[in-house]
Amino acid sequence: MHIFYTPDIKSVKELPEEESQHCIKVLRLSEGTEIMLTDGKGTFYKAIITLAHHKRCGVKIVEEIQALSPCPIKIHIAIAPTKNMDRIEWFAEKCTEIGINAITLLRCRFSERKEVKTERIEKILVSAMKQSIKATLPQLNGMTTFKEFVTRPFEGQKFIADCYEKSDKILLKQRYIPGNNALILIGPEGDFSPEEVELAIENGFFPISLGNSRLRTETAGIVACHTIHVINQ
Repeated sequence: MHIFYTPDIKSVKELPEEESQHCIKVLRLSEGTEIMLTDGKGTFYKAIITLAHHKRCGVKIVEEIQALSPCPIKIHIAIAPTKNMDRIEWFAEKCTEIGINAITLLRCRFSERKEVKTERIEKILVSAMKQSIKATLPQLNGMTTFKEFVTRPFEGQKFIADCYEKSDKILLKQRYIPGNNALILIGPEGDFSPEEVELAIENGFFPISLGNSRLRTETAGIVACHTIHVINQ
């Protein structure tokens, strides 16, 4: 069954224009066809098309279904965008498929990008949510300075995945305690600066390793997300 993203379905009983066009013009669905909707907030809706219009596709809700969360905890990854945006978009897509609650784009000292337009990433998140049959859309936060971000409060465990050699650094899977929310910082290709690592530690972040291989930024983000998922299953 086709899934459509309808964030305002509680108050507006029609698909947004872009979803309406895809439903009627591309898929050529007609009145009376049963479809599935999601508000991106954790709920699915079984609905029937009542008006097959390519700009305002009307629907009637016949059943409301609370989606079961595939992971009982919240995962938040703050990541420095790569110079090639295709790579960070791939990260966002795959983490949404795996299951992630929030993504924040970090502006670090050695960041390859200082500004990012989030519109395309937001569309990728919606598409990945629908493709993986999820009802919760990850929260996407635009570029935030490292200092501002690490000083914010967070209910759960906080980690920083840097590449500096430290005798007390251990693997994420060994440091993380199952059942806790997790916030993980992933740095740019040039890594975090020593000052940034120190600031993170001062604010309660634990330095962790993601394994013996040196991973690219987007790969590290996916590995971190998947590791937390596997531990909680």
